[in-house]
This record gives sequence, C-alpha cells and structure tokens, in this order.
Amino acid sequence: MTATSTDPFLSADIPAQFNIAEFFLDAPASRHPHKTAIVGEPRPVSYAELAKLANRVGNALLELGISGGDRVLIVLPDSAEFIASFFGAAKIGAVAVPVNPFARPGDYIHYLENSEPRAAIVHSEALEAFLPSSGERPQMPIVVVAEGRVETQGVSCAMWNNWIASASETLSPAETSSGDAAFMLYTSGSGGTPKAALHRHGDMLAATRNYAHGVLELRPDDVTLSTSKLFFAYGLGNGMYFPLAFGARTILNPKRTSAGHVVALVSKHRPTIFFSVPTLYAAMLREAETTAGRLDFSSVRRCVSAGETLPAEIFERWRRATGLEILDGIGSTEMLHIFLSSRPGKSKPGSCGTPVPGYDTKIVDDLGKEMLSGEIGNLWVRGASAFAEYWRIPELTARTKRGDWVITGDKFVRDAEGYYHYCGRADDMLKVAGMWVSPVEVENVLLGHLHVAEAAVVGATDARGLTYAVAYVSLRSGCEGSDELAEEIRNHIKARLVSHKVPREVRFCGELPKTVTGKIQRFKLRASTTHG
Repeated sequence: MTATSTDPFLSADIPAQFNIAEFFLDAPASRHPHKTAIVGEPRPVSYAELAKLANRVGNALLELGISGGDRVLIVLPDSAEFIASFFGAAKIGAVAVPVNPFARPGDYIHYLENSEPRAAIVHSEALEAFLPSSGERPQMPIVVVAEGRVETQGVSCAMWNNWIASASETLSPAETSSGDAAFMLYTSGSGGTPKAALHRHGDMLAATRNYAHGVLELRPDDVTLSTSKLFFAYGLGNGMYFPLAFGARTILNPKRTSAGHVVALVSKHRPTIFFSVPTLYAAMLREAETTAGRLDFSSVRRCVSAGETLPAEIFERWRRATGLEILDGIGSTEMLHIFLSSRPGKSKPGSCGTPVPGYDTKIVDDLGKEMLSGEIGNLWVRGASAFAEYWRIPELTARTKRGDWVITGDKFVRDAEGYYHYCGRADDMLKVAGMWVSPVEVENVLLGHLHVAEAAVVGATDARGLTYAVAYVSLRSGCEGSDELAEEIRNHIKARLVSHKVPREVRFCGELPKTVTGKIQRFKLRASTTHG
C-alpha cells in the first residue's frame, strides 16, 4: 500500500495491505524530506533522516535473522533511536515491544520471559538493570545505544553505531496486512502483573483518524509535546504516530518527567498541542504557585489530559492560570488511545466528554443490560483500534472481549446531556450503607479544599464487617496535618456531599503512591489501610 492521498483521513476504510512504517514514516518523508520531524532533544531530526535511520535498523534486524512475527524488545528513552527501532521492526513484519527504560531488573525478567524477543535494543542507562535479566534469553542479540564507552558486565553486546554502520538506507516494506501483528504494549491494569496487549498495523491508522483528526484536528504546522513516554499507548500516539501522520513536529524528552523540566520545554520549543496527565497538571500549578512564577502556555492551542479523570478543580485552576481549557479524555492500552473525549469549546468540568468519532460506547449492568442516564454501570467500547488479544492469555482475552465490544473495567455514568463521567475502576468502587460511592467524586471535592494538594479515597472494613471510606491526603507546601485539619476537611466534604460519601477518616501522607504514568495506586493504599 502506498499512501498518495492528500488527505488520508477522509476515507473510512483501512487498506487490506498496510504497513505502519510505510504510512507514518515513508510517506511523509517522501512528501517533505527536509522538514523537521523531531524538534528535540538533543537535536533536530528531519523526516528523511528518520526514515533512513528506520530503514538501517530494519536491514540490521534482517541481518540478525529476524523476520515476520518475531518480537524485538525496545528499552529506550524517547528519541530518534526509539522511533527508528519501532518502525524498523514493523517495516520488516516483526513485532515491536517497547517497554519502560526506567524499570527494575524483575520487570525486565518478566518482559523477556513473556514476549520471548529475538533481539533487544537497550539504552546504556538501562543496562545495569537490564543485563541481569538477559540470562533468560542467553542467545538473544543485544544492541546498546550509547555515547562513549559502556560497561556491559561481561555480556556480549553490539554497539548501535557499529551495528547500523553498514546497513542500507533503503528498505522495501514487508507485505503486511492491516490485520497483522505490529506491536505489543504492556499494561498493568490496576496493579497486577503486566500483560501485553497485541495491536495490529491497522490500529494506529484508526486511532489517528478517530482522535487526532476527528477531535484534535491536528495540522502540519503543529508541534506536539507529550509528558507521557512513548512506551505508553497514550504517549506513543501523542509523541510519535500522530504528529508523523500529519507532517507535524514532535518534541521528545528522553529524561524523567518533572513539572519544572516540562515548563522549560514549553518555553524553549513552543508546542501547539500539549498532552499530559492530571497529576502533572496539578504539579505544574503547584510549582507556579510556590515560585510565584507564570505558566506561559501562550503557544498552545490544545491541552489534553488522559490517564485518569481530570478533577474539575484542576480544570478550573488551569483555565484561570493559562486561559486554556483542558480536553479531558479516557482511553486504554487495549483501545490504543482516547475513545471518550471533551471537544474544543464544549468541555464540561469533571466530565470526559462524549464518544470520539469511530467509537461506540455503552454503560451496562453486570448482566450486560444497558443502564439509563444517571445510573452508574460498566463501560463497554468498540472501535477499529481495539487490540487483537492479550499475548498468550486467551482466558483473559475471552473475558475482556465480547464480540466487537471491549469491557474496560471502568465504572461510568452518563448525564442527561450525554456527557460521560468517570466513577473509578470497578474494583475501586465502594458500597457504603448499601449505596455506591465513587472515590473519584469524593476526591474531586477534597481537591477543592484550600490545603489539599492530592487525595485518594479507598475502602476499609470496621469490626462489624461494614465498609467505610478513608481519605488519604497530601497537603500543599507549608501545611501540616492535625486532628483539627482532618475534621475541617471532613466538614468541607459534609457541606458538599451526602453523608454516606463522607470519609470516616482522613489520613495525611507526604506523597501518594503512583505508577510511572502518574496514576494513583489505590491498591497500595488499601493494603496499608488493612494492615496499618
């Protein structure tokens, strides 16, 4: 398949023969080879340079004997090497498996045992944690991306520059179909062992048409910045295939994400589309308040949030600080990107909007019967970007997919105007005095208190076996927890919610436990509530 249309997003059909490297990299590189694809960091990279680098990686992988269906593990920070490795693998029909370059040795053991890659491309800064796991695949070639000398702990590794040095810059794409496996993304769900969602070549095109085109209206003159990394489903679209599809530019940040560094990147590179998560929006607001600094997002025309629901309090504070609304959305690794989203100019604080074009959603009870507006139920979604399967977990795939529908595991309610409101993960919901309590609803009220920086609500059981709510609260700088403040916070909630939703306890903590994506790990708080 050759992408020749001037607007490849107008057709509803996904071509039967389709290769993501050809569509998202070769086609834009042929149209505007000298245009910058990657703004930074550390240096600009043009579309032609990126396409040639991906071709060299693909040819070097072929030299290792890697072919269609073989997995290639990618342990790299956001960089040109990451994008080239991803598309280089996909172009030859192999399956790209990007994972967290900041993970622990035990995580890498799981990734290797589970995906059984034929090769691994690893950044030097991840080697210390990665190499102890390499014994799980002793014959697997390891390629190291590094500058200068690297200690490989006695393990035989090829250095990136040497590995691609003699590889050709031209490569014909494998004749893959849109239904062939292209990449796997690991998701840990609500805290269990990471499982891999297998996606096909056509899924990226569907997500791009539905969300990047249908909601964001991305343009060739856009510059994107994502605080979520490329090894996440959310970050992969934001920072890689969305901007490439439109011939736009992307700002890549290989470092760990911090509020201060993100603000500096915005000031330096002036993005027009900014993607982040609620935790980081809150952190940037706190930093601006603490330093009496100004958040200059004047270059940005769209702010997007996903990962967890965006509290109405954060939405309003961000709008006051920057003049920008945040488009809140809900997506998943299984659906590849956002499938429920607010629309520009139509955001409702505390809501994640309505279905994205190309997706159908419904809220059902535990028997699959559709709920009425105003009733909390289970969210099901369907669309062309849905994952094929959980890698080698057929029983979980069968429980999660019902025909075309994907069971998200999220509790939602749809209001009278058709806006969807996130109530929490199914296993986070509480039933107090026989009535449902959404932790998210209580947390939103907590965040409205002057001294509360972050909050999480979980369930506990008293001596009679009855469930009640406990609020964990992280305070703003300069505030100290006390019994008096705890009671003040409870009274703040009492004034705004019905009595069964008011936490019986308020516990103060320095920082809430979070995943690397910034999601609060309520299961850890539940364990501490049980054993504390």
